[in-house]
Amino acid sequence: MKRVVAGLVMVMLLPLGAAFADDVKLGVLLGYTGPIESLVGPMADGAELAIKEVSDSGALLGGLQVVSVRGDTTCIDSAAATAAAERLITADQVNAIVGGDCSGVTIAVLQNVAKPNGIVMISPSATSPALSTIEDDGLFFRTAPSDARQGEVVADILQEMDIGEAALTYTNNDYGKGLADSIEANFKMRGGTITISAPHEDGKGDYSAEVAALDAVGGDILIVAGYLDQGGKGIIQAALDSGAFDQFFLPDGMIGDSLVEAIGADLNGSIGTVPGTDSPGAARLEEIAGMASGPFVSESYDAAALILLAMQAAGSTDSGDFKDHVMAVANAPGEQIFPGELEKALGILANGGEIDYVGASAVELVGAGESAGNYRQMAVEDGALVTVRYR
Repeated sequence: MKRVVAGLVMVMLLPLGAAFADDVKLGVLLGYTGPIESLVGPMADGAELAIKEVSDSGALLGGLQVVSVRGDTTCIDSAAATAAAERLITADQVNAIVGGDCSGVTIAVLQNVAKPNGIVMISPSATSPALSTIEDDGLFFRTAPSDARQGEVVADILQEMDIGEAALTYTNNDYGKGLADSIEANFKMRGGTITISAPHEDGKGDYSAEVAALDAVGGDILIVAGYLDQGGKGIIQAALDSGAFDQFFLPDGMIGDSLVEAIGADLNGSIGTVPGTDSPGAARLEEIAGMASGPFVSESYDAAALILLAMQAAGSTDSGDFKDHVMAVANAPGEQIFPGELEKALGILANGGEIDYVGASAVELVGAGESAGNYRQMAVEDGALVTVRYR
């Protein structure tokens, strides 16, 4: 995984006492430890790039500065994530939150902390279909698409590869179960068969029993809807060691360079999906960052940008005021805005104009405020993740 904006962490993480009285504070609530920690550093850098861009412009609400305050969800520990969110809101007094990341902790934070305190959250990576209908008082949005959409894409790819039977294992939480159900339902609609859909727990040292159960029913490919730095990696290694499977489908939580580096050449021939687009905004983000981005980095930049643009549109940093402006700045009509153009967007809004924030991930918010859904089809070739096409 290539990092975005080297050194940005030190620039943005100012000590609390260094903030001006009228600073805007955004919580960046992600799993800095846990099963996706190799993905999270670049994601935070992406969000903080947008924060720095707006702060440096001096164009937010008459010149307010913006600082970020990080909190750790761990991805999987809802109690820890809730405590981190409470600290961000009560002690650090953030105006809004970029996050959470994994679906279960995001649901917990929204229900137990953000909603009771009236704080806007925009998640760059929580993909559970349950978040599409959750009661949120209009406070929750996400720049990543629902796994209801990812299930369709996975099933399309399997069908195009003439795969008739697949075994499936998923991390035993909201994300894993929701994605597994979506994949199975969509694959069945296309005439395919899921031979087994079995949960696995993260944090185990031995996955031979889980792999034996998967191997007993077999399949042309093993779909691993897990986490690349935890149980998903363990399942793949155990399957390779036992000879049970030699080809794997890797949904978004499994896409990252750390997995390829850990498994090595045996992962060649595997395929996967991750939110992504070949829109001009994606290339523009890489240009201004000075290096390639990774999974959910574009969505993280866009989440932070949307919060700050909605504040400008509302003329307020209060979540209760600007929550009703997020959809308006994200969608047409208005002048299209790409990464590196946040100062221009702030000026248009300050003068009463309209913007259509396209951003780095081709943002279009639908329904209750989630991405319509663009995906990058991936493959592992010669020990590296490569892009096959966009969907």
